[in-house]
Amino acid sequence: MLNRLALATLIASALVSLIRADPVPTAPGPGDVFTEGADCTFAWTPDPTGVWRVMNVELMTGSNFAMIHLDTVATLDGTSQAVTSFSYPCPAVNPNSAIYFYQFTSPASTNRTWTTRFAIADPSGATTPPSESTQPGTNEPIPWGIGALEDPASARPAPPGGGGSNTNTTSAITSTSSSASTSSLRTTSRLPTSSIAAPNTTRASATASATSGAGPALAAVAGERAFKAIAAIGAAAVSFLVFL
Repeated sequence: MLNRLALATLIASALVSLIRADPVPTAPGPGDVFTEGADCTFAWTPDPTGVWRVMNVELMTGSNFAMIHLDTVATLDGTSQAVTSFSYPCPAVNPNSAIYFYQFTSPASTNRTWTTRFAIADPSGATTPPSESTQPGTNEPIPWGIGALEDPASARPAPPGGGGSNTNTTSAITSTSSSASTSSLRTTSRLPTSSIAAPNTTRASATASATSGAGPALAAVAGERAFKAIAAIGAAAVSFLVFL
């Protein structure tokens, strides 16, 4: 009986280890617009397995296949259930368009995850459309562009295992203040969702890809379903072996 229970526990543990432990970005969402000088906010669901205790978050720009690091905006505990969102002063950027997104990485994982693209408006709230309407090489109808920071001098470099998918990097301003909380996210306005697209979740060794503006949301749903499915399989394996 004990041997069967030990075997069942081993199988369940092995199944749990196969579950993707990555935090899942939940905000910004398609159409979100933030304003220079006001709060820029992002959110995520935490890693339930304890792997992402060090989670680096970078502000990025560029296409899905040539992502460009702008700044490392935060280093957080991606396993914490208490803190699942973070705010910092939005940097001044050029152009003010829906061509920015966040990349989540951890030195403890080879995986990278991304948010949808969002806009950073100028102080008056004005934005311009992305300069590109389709992704290079695939012609997927996913708008994008290349942005830069108005003050590149105080950039914080990409963390180990982070950075862009090419050799181009630009700088960013250092935040003067920031806050982490589980409060509601604040945005100034929303763009039409048809103009926003999202880099999808993938492994760092794989080619970055995207399907639509709802990519991360679909990835989150798929991840939750996969987690539940594997957990159910593990429970069934335990029950089967215990009652043999």
